[in-house]
Amino acid sequence: MVRTAALLALTLLAGACSWLPEPRDETAGWSASRLYSAARAAMDEGDYETAIHRYETLEARYPFGRYAQQAQLEVAYAYYKYGEPESAIAAADRFIKLHPRHPHVDYAWYLKGLVNFTRGSGFFDRFFPKDPARLDQSALRQAYLDFAELVRRFPASRYAADARQRMIYLRNVMAEHEVAVAEFYMRRRAFVAAVNRARQVVERYDGAPAMAEALAILVRAYRALYLPELAADAERVLRLNFPDHPLAAGRGGGRG
Repeated sequence: MVRTAALLALTLLAGACSWLPEPRDETAGWSASRLYSAARAAMDEGDYETAIHRYETLEARYPFGRYAQQAQLEVAYAYYKYGEPESAIAAADRFIKLHPRHPHVDYAWYLKGLVNFTRGSGFFDRFFPKDPARLDQSALRQAYLDFAELVRRFPASRYAADARQRMIYLRNVMAEHEVAVAEFYMRRRAFVAAVNRARQVVERYDGAPAMAEALAILVRAYRALYLPELAADAERVLRLNFPDHPLAAGRGGGRG
């Protein structure tokens, strides 16, 4: 009896809900220009959730024309500011695919790099874990590739100079990471693994400040592996390029 009454109550409740009016869409009947202006206003106020909704409503209702194109680009930035990096990159990729010759497509490439740069640049600001070999640098590497693609495709872009500076920073951070991992392996006497990491710095990150320490690690690791000729070669390069390094000057074995 109780079960029947409960089912009856649920049925009546569902029927009552069906009579409730649909939530009113305040943007009903808005023109493309009004939706775009509203989205921009929300962006200016830092209301990125509303901006995203306005941009997407604009594109859904008016999929063609300059307002839709601009909305497709600006929604990527809105997602970025809203803390949705995957959605931001997806929106930027979509814009690049749909409008490869758009006058502002360079910004879409720049934004992709910026999103990944922001995700990865806090690398050394966070607590350094006990095992640096487990750190994921995929966002940093992808940011570097995004900026490199921007510079390659649009060398005269207004964003190219900033992209180049960020690439230098990313190169240095990634090189420092490889040195940190190499030192981790040195402390655990995993000398072959240390050599592999240090060689990556020498081969991939020419000009990075971490280059000196990478060469020093090669010297120490080759000595530990009883490879005197390779150790001598690495030391010669170290002395030639970084004569003030403690190992080159005979003042010790470097850090770690």
